[in-house]
Amino acid sequence: MKTEIIKLDSHYPDLKQIAYCAKVIRKGGLVIFPTETVYGIAADFSNPQAMKRLREVKKRAEDKPFSILISQTGLISNYTSTTDSKLFKLIYACWPGPLTVVVPSKEEGKTIGVRMPDHPIALRLVQDSQCTIAAPSANIEGSEPPSTCEEALKDLEGLVNVAIDGGTARIGTGSSVVDMTKESPVVLRGGVITQEDVNRIIGKKTVLFVCTGNSCRSVMAEYLLKSSVAGRDNIEVMSAGTGVFIQSAASSETLAVLAEEGIDATDHLAQPINTILLKKADLIIVMTRNHRAQVLERVPEAEKKVYLLKEFANIPSNGQENLDVPDPIGKPRGQYKECLGKIKEAIHKIKELV
Repeated sequence: MKTEIIKLDSHYPDLKQIAYCAKVIRKGGLVIFPTETVYGIAADFSNPQAMKRLREVKKRAEDKPFSILISQTGLISNYTSTTDSKLFKLIYACWPGPLTVVVPSKEEGKTIGVRMPDHPIALRLVQDSQCTIAAPSANIEGSEPPSTCEEALKDLEGLVNVAIDGGTARIGTGSSVVDMTKESPVVLRGGVITQEDVNRIIGKKTVLFVCTGNSCRSVMAEYLLKSSVAGRDNIEVMSAGTGVFIQSAASSETLAVLAEEGIDATDHLAQPINTILLKKADLIIVMTRNHRAQVLERVPEAEKKVYLLKEFANIPSNGQENLDVPDPIGKPRGQYKECLGKIKEAIHKIKELV
């Protein structure tokens, strides 16, 4: 068998050619492809014949497992049921990128390595394949992982169906492999991401404020707390919205009332809540009971870390409705100042807790 070689521009790849390669994988074939680290071999993880052939081509021992690639961060939940915030802190910070995480598999008693590559061709190939992709480096076991298609074909010419030549891999060394099955994550294989990096990322306490549009209430809370804990590198403060559809700046009134506090929030861009963000947070503070319900609808296991902002404020409540912080959007400046005042009171107590 002669290996078919397809040359693609890594920045502007021909999507039809990638779709063709994805079809080869779905039919049980093997495809060499570029990532930002090294070149890999893609095979359908759920196809026993393809996996047997991959193991033979790699000359890999039966007891050594293959890692898989995914094209979206949230897809990791298809392969593991873990809710450990350390995992989600790490992949939020490092994906897409040169990080493979070893996590408990949904198959009892097993583990699985998962990575989301930072390469247009790799991501599109994984997406278009519409199956779980096993993707070891494109070399015979014991040899150096290849940084170019030409290097990969020195050993694998005629052993794989197609090879995508996307130029030289940007990093040139394999991904860092981190074991997330232990209490303290451990780097099993070094790479760009070091043990020090892992410890720094998972060591931060993440506080997430949630409102609707992420343009006023949650922004005020985020920037007030950031100002209060300035200089503390072990705290990460973020905000997001349940109804965000486009990235937009904070409202002009929000920027104005924060400016009066000496706080500049002009760089803020709204972001929507998502599963990874909610799972990585150690403390989620919402503005209303409806926001709390929306958070728990996405991530039910977050129940013990979700609080209403007013639970941290010394504000008398005459009935449950007073636990909500009203949305000042579209209202006079005075309403924004009143909202800011309520949030400031809560921030003092939150600062003590974190």
